[in-house]
Amino acid sequence: MKFQILQENLENAVNITARFASAKAQLPILGNILISTQKSKIYISSTNLEISASVQVGAKIEEEGEISIPAKVISELVANLPKETITLVAEKEQLKVSTSGFSSTVLGMDSTDFPKIPSSISKEKAITFSKDELVKALSQVVFATSVDETRPILTGVLFIFAKNSLSLISTDGFRLSRKTIPVKVGDISVKSVIIPKGILGEFSRGVFGGEEILFGLQEKEKQVIFGIGDTILTSRLLEGEYPDFEKIIPKSSNIKVLLDKEELLRAVKLASIFARESANVVKIKILKDSIKVSAESSAAGSQDTKVDAKIEGSIPEEGFEIAFNYRFLEDFLHSVTGEEIKMEFSGVASPGVFTDSIDPNYLHLIMPVKI
Repeated sequence: MKFQILQENLENAVNITARFASAKAQLPILGNILISTQKSKIYISSTNLEISASVQVGAKIEEEGEISIPAKVISELVANLPKETITLVAEKEQLKVSTSGFSSTVLGMDSTDFPKIPSSISKEKAITFSKDELVKALSQVVFATSVDETRPILTGVLFIFAKNSLSLISTDGFRLSRKTIPVKVGDISVKSVIIPKGILGEFSRGVFGGEEILFGLQEKEKQVIFGIGDTILTSRLLEGEYPDFEKIIPKSSNIKVLLDKEELLRAVKLASIFARESANVVKIKILKDSIKVSAESSAAGSQDTKVDAKIEGSIPEEGFEIAFNYRFLEDFLHSVTGEEIKMEFSGVASPGVFTDSIDPNYLHLIMPVKI
């Protein structure tokens, strides 16, 4: 194999793929990336058996072939080369890298041991998302996934397909997010899948080109494929039964509170100073025309902040008080794009329902803390 490529193009492709090489794996080949030619194009690929990446790069190919080389070595090498044309020549299990005034030989491995991973996606069979719209939707649900690997099903996001929409659902058992976006699903046989949050978090990193994301499924392999610009990302699906989240969502509420998002965020941040030393608990007391956000610590002291609000519903004379983990409140408030949010409550033991005033397709639940 012999080809010439611009340093910037090679560096970008290697940076994307090197993230998914696994140096600690039992299989040494997984610490490598695969450089191969297919039909006059260069493909740079990697996998950790959970997530795979393949990047198509433009290059001047003189001789076709493929080689597997250590991801860490090639990424550090290319990053320090000047921004000019690089010549790469593979002979047996060695890759010679050269520019004007520089040459190096990188020891590789037998490329036949490298796992086969997808390097393309059929646009005709794929669902097409606006990248900006999907990234925004994911920012409103991924944060509510679980970090507890003992319940792996909750570490992913549930995708539910309808004829003209896609609903994204996540929960860690203490909170739940649901976001629905319009999309032409077309003739897809699978109505729901659970996708690990690891691959979904990649879309917001800003390293991928293009304005669209292509979504496809490999049902037999139980994999999902995403096409973003010149990059193909593949991930295994999570298998198991997702919790019946519809049962958790309250059908009605006794109290509705409409208030300014930034004012509530400021109050929660002030309360968090004291809540950190008391199990992260902040109390929200709903009065006639305002709410009081408070927290107390036996070591640090206490505080309360009044926030003006529009209250609907029947409020007891002494007010209605409910407690939450302040981190959950902050996470929700950071995910909201509107200036006002609505909070709805049906009881001190029932989940609070939080919505964005300008986004009816976004719903968030937080379970209260027993006071």
